Amino acid sequence: MTTDFDLLTFDCYGTLIDWRRGISDAFSRIGAAVGQPVDRDRVLELHAIIEPEIQGEGFRPYRQVLDEMAPRIADQLGLRIPTGAANFLSESLGDWPPFPDTGPALERLRAAGYRLGILSNIDDDLLAATLKHLPVEFDLLVTAQQVGSYKPAEGHFVEARRRIGEASWLHVAQSFFHDVEPAVAMELPVVWINRLAEEPYSAARPLTVCRDMASFADWATGDHRLGGS
Repeated sequence: MTTDFDLLTFDCYGTLIDWRRGISDAFSRIGAAVGQPVDRDRVLELHAIIEPEIQGEGFRPYRQVLDEMAPRIADQLGLRIPTGAANFLSESLGDWPPFPDTGPALERLRAAGYRLGILSNIDDDLLAATLKHLPVEFDLLVTAQQVGSYKPAEGHFVEARRRIGEASWLHVAQSFFHDVEPAVAMELPVVWINRLAEEPYSAARPLTVCRDMASFADWATGDHRLGGS
């Protein structure tokens, strides 16, 4: 099947994988283990504040980011992390689940003739654990470990273009901050998977907006691929 793009790349966590559920589940399990119920929404609020603080302190492997973030979040929650569970958050990542629409959508896109890739703010080994949950092989994997930086820095996109060469490329992502804005700034076509029904907070505009991976697969395999949402 003739397609408008040779390669589709995806942000992984938030677009393909439900990291919000994965992280809140991990804290909920710790809370249950010590008899301290956890406010899952508060966990996610603290994550949104603390993760960029840690990443702004200088590049370090994402496993280390998670291991530094967990006690800071726990401290704000008044949650006691049991002895021997200091790395519970990074150790949970391999179990973070895909969204229900992820697998079927990836299979449809592969069957339609697209090459597929991932650009992710993560370590190689952690991504490898996640890939076991996904039903397709990927042609391109670019991680923070490989480029030494975290999106929204340009490193992932520059390295992806270097490897892709002149092939026509579309990026697909949930995070407006980490992916949509830098892609637009670099004049890279990007689709926003707006799972949280957010409003854009800057002038950056994606090629189109889809509510989830299922609707993106409809868009990407239909006759209206280059127009409308």
